[in-house]
Amino acid sequence: MTALTPDGTIFDLVLGHAAAVLPDRVLDDARVVVRDGRVAHVGPHPGGAACDFDARGAWLLPGLVDVHSDLLSREIRPRPGVVLDPSFAVASAAARLRAAGITTAFHGLAFQERSIVGTPINSPAASELSEALLSTDDTQIDHQVLHRLDVRSEYGRKLLEKTLQSRDDPPSPSLQGEVRGKRQSPESTVPVVSHEDHTPGQGQFADPVKMERWLIQGEGMTNSEAADHVEWWRSTRDEQHAVREAALSWLEGLVRSGHIRLFAHDLATPEEVSAAAGRGCSVAEFPTSIAAARAARDHGMLVVAGAPNVVRGGSHTGNVSAAELVSAGLTDALASDYIPASMLPGALRLVRDGVASLPQAVRLVTSGAAACVGLDDRGYLVEGHRADLILADLSKRWPSILTVTGGNCY
Repeated sequence: MTALTPDGTIFDLVLGHAAAVLPDRVLDDARVVVRDGRVAHVGPHPGGAACDFDARGAWLLPGLVDVHSDLLSREIRPRPGVVLDPSFAVASAAARLRAAGITTAFHGLAFQERSIVGTPINSPAASELSEALLSTDDTQIDHQVLHRLDVRSEYGRKLLEKTLQSRDDPPSPSLQGEVRGKRQSPESTVPVVSHEDHTPGQGQFADPVKMERWLIQGEGMTNSEAADHVEWWRSTRDEQHAVREAALSWLEGLVRSGHIRLFAHDLATPEEVSAAAGRGCSVAEFPTSIAAARAARDHGMLVVAGAPNVVRGGSHTGNVSAAELVSAGLTDALASDYIPASMLPGALRLVRDGVASLPQAVRLVTSGAAACVGLDDRGYLVEGHRADLILADLSKRWPSILTVTGGNCY
């Protein structure tokens, strides 16, 4: 019999006749039993056995794990000059995440005073958004923070330092959660930090013209205005080299002491990868070249690529194709980046194009992603794991999510 928590979230469930995507195969007619918010049994559906929910015709997958989502920054500022209440923005983002089948989301919050192209970031600050994520009452999605640090921003470093220090304080009783019926506090995981440097002439903007195009198309600048802005931004950034070195040294100390898990963003060369590995980075996030991805693998780093890159058939900034990285065995996870709905379609395009089997592709958006952020209790449809589950229709060109069951209530 189905059991519900006080807020109506499914806690016990017998789900039958689904096509279940297991870690290494597909079970066509599966029966899955959920007890106390965990997967208690996965196997063939016995003839004549009852179930609470007949999922015949649907595919059953683990809930998707998104290790880099920029959704919240777009929800908080839906139009120029419009800033919404952080708690409303989190609720709005959650609705989009559920529709995409995402049950664990690491929201990228920018600890810097200017955007990656040098335009001012209006309020609220990343610390305020972090608090809104921590205090949400959403029981279906595990909202966590990807702390994105611009290493040439002294303001950003101070803000991040203050935010991380606040995490070391004991959480209030209202945030600690209960074993049943409440979300678990993000305090239960080691903070994840992604360090980045978007100075024109390197990384994602190795060709400064790419940043100029961004400013023309996204900010409405003229060609000359964009060129002048990029030159000003580069000269300003060059003056912050000492800030960069101090920030990287500080981050390395946090990694060595076990206080953070560190990602390196937009690595372009084997030399950059080697330096990142040397300071304790465990994940290469969106490497811009296959050489960088290979070097990351050689250094034992996990590699995250962009799901929108797969859906589009290539990088929007002209960097390496994510499908090429997957084909070469150089990708552990796909992240939504700027399109939450791209994760499952991206995985299925890999299957459709013959790049990966369905279980392999699903692992990129579930267990592989969970490993990147150090979560070993989700991402697999196996006994003992959290019952973060989604039912999906995979019969059309683009999949659709039918139901999200379980979620972050355990």
